[in-house]
Amino acid sequence: MQTRFCSVFPLSGGGFDLESQKQRLEEIEHELSRPGAWDSPEKLTPVLKEKSSLEENVSKYENLYSLQEEVREWLGFAENDQSQDVLQALEDSLGTLGRHLEKVELEALLSGKDDSNPAIVSIHPGAGGTEAQDWVEMLLRMYTRWAENSGFKLDYLDYLPGDEAGVKSVTLQVTGEYAYGLLKSERGIHRLIRISPFDSSGRRHTSFASVDVYPQVSDDINIEVKDEDMRVDVFKASGPGGQHVNKTSSAIRITHLPTGIVVQCQSERSQRRNREAALKILKAKLYDQEMKKLEDERQEKYAAKDSIAWGSQIRTYTLHSYRLVKDHRNNTEISDVDSVLNGNIDQLIRNYLLYRHG
Repeated sequence: MQTRFCSVFPLSGGGFDLESQKQRLEEIEHELSRPGAWDSPEKLTPVLKEKSSLEENVSKYENLYSLQEEVREWLGFAENDQSQDVLQALEDSLGTLGRHLEKVELEALLSGKDDSNPAIVSIHPGAGGTEAQDWVEMLLRMYTRWAENSGFKLDYLDYLPGDEAGVKSVTLQVTGEYAYGLLKSERGIHRLIRISPFDSSGRRHTSFASVDVYPQVSDDINIEVKDEDMRVDVFKASGPGGQHVNKTSSAIRITHLPTGIVVQCQSERSQRRNREAALKILKAKLYDQEMKKLEDERQEKYAAKDSIAWGSQIRTYTLHSYRLVKDHRNNTEISDVDSVLNGNIDQLIRNYLLYRHG
């Protein structure tokens, strides 16, 4: 029991200084209470943001220290009383502390500039027609289930159904705490190996789909897109949305002429709202493109876009002749494929974040 306790007991050291954070919080509160401090509220925005962050950190770590003391107490009781009730209480306290530590660890891993932003997710099939389009629909279901289980809000920005089955392309906005920071682990080529439901001969098929993830640009970041740099096309929507959406020319496609980036949105009833959504996607892609240029590591990793084909995948989902999900970046393997495809991808996300910061 002592060994397990020590494995989740790192609070006596480390880089977080609770007292200094409390001191800084007191300084801010004193600054805000001075006469005239609120005469220009707009100048206080950075200070108020820092105050909110400090309050969250102090509360979080005070709670951890409280849980730590609770474990200490039960450990002391257990040294003299080995009854089932005491051992169970100690076990429960250790579990609670461990879960809180995992949450704090995950938040520490999500410290990137854009990690707290909403995410824009686009999924496209590789070669293979209906097979690949069906794989896109399976991935869409996986991410939808994950978002629902995580308490995130999911909005369709663009949806193009397949000719016979599946999805030709789909773009989503996922809004919630650290949405981009979590979903950036999904960026890359996903491979599926299975017996095809579309092949009467029952042969094994391999399908590919690409998942692109961009951070939604924050309001305090100005991405200028000039009208003369855009070509805007209007067309009738082909996705779900009711008779009005499908019968009127409300869908918008924007081509950014300097970069060749093409985005579209057809999920809203009006041209104006579809244009706003398409611009949001375009700005996210332009911002992501610029960040790639500025960050050497990401520039090297994504300088040449992988083809949606064999050998470039980040993850393989095997349904035949054995069942396994394998992340090729860190060699994580999960045998419960059905659980993963039902949206239980937290372990894959966590292991990738630990791998990146390892």
